[in-house]
Amino acid sequence: MSTLQAHVTVLLEEAVEALAIQPGGVYIDGTFGRGGHSRGILARLGPQGRLIAFDRDPAAIAAGREIEDTRLTLIHAPFSEFGERLNDAGVTRVDGVLLDLGVSSPQLDDATRGMSFRFDAPLDMRMDTSRGETAAEWLARASAQEIATVVRDYGEERFANAVAKAVVTARAGGAITTTRQLAALVEKAVRTREPGQHPATRTFQAVRIYINRELEELSLILPQCIARLKSGGRLAVIAFHSLEDRIVKNVLREAAKPVEPPRGVPVRAADLPPPLLRLAGKPVRPGAAEVAANPRARSAIMRVAERV
Repeated sequence: MSTLQAHVTVLLEEAVEALAIQPGGVYIDGTFGRGGHSRGILARLGPQGRLIAFDRDPAAIAAGREIEDTRLTLIHAPFSEFGERLNDAGVTRVDGVLLDLGVSSPQLDDATRGMSFRFDAPLDMRMDTSRGETAAEWLARASAQEIATVVRDYGEERFANAVAKAVVTARAGGAITTTRQLAALVEKAVRTREPGQHPATRTFQAVRIYINRELEELSLILPQCIARLKSGGRLAVIAFHSLEDRIVKNVLREAAKPVEPPRGVPVRAADLPPPLLRLAGKPVRPGAAEVAANPRARSAIMRVAERV
């Protein structure tokens, strides 16, 4: 099976529909993954349309080269370089941006990436394997307080202190270099299990988010997306856990607020500039049929806004 076909894209039709694609428009897929959303966008673009797809994962960029379409430009870069890379491509304004956040199924299912405790693999966890510190390297140097803070804040793990203590104690006897080692440590440290969830789930999520600066990168790209949208352009963001969705919700709501006049200055409401965004409909979640076919879709939520 082609690597482009192996990944099940979440909210495929809903996300492409939310962009309200113009045939000759310029669109951004900020998280190419295995190209599901990109192919959906390309199917609606006309000959003069353009799609620029970003991904920080070299494997995703390599998979993208299977799409032979001159309208598609692939860019290997993190979110924080969004504006700079668009400038390099000669793009100032776009008609729509789609962000499908979090880790992808190929990243979870590839044992060599070290993102999942289902396999015994090197403890890497980097989305961009060409740069940055691995999870094993970070766990080898971080203090117990740093580890506890990350596991608590990014994993919402009640037993974060116990997990941190277990890691520091274990590494005194040798480096923690594999997913199985870390999962076993966490399993002993987490005293109660959540139904249907492995005790290491929250810790693995937390370390992965920290290693990849996922929340920081999200906070950096959202204002850049809003700034690049043309009037009437759409921003659609799919999040998979509450930490991501909270950031998206707060940024979009703030940008959609009416501008407040300076206190004590008589200004007519009609003279105030409009808000940057208009929220487009209610948040969208996968239907029962999609969740049944792809259980990883169950936590997805998509928010859409339009540039005023």
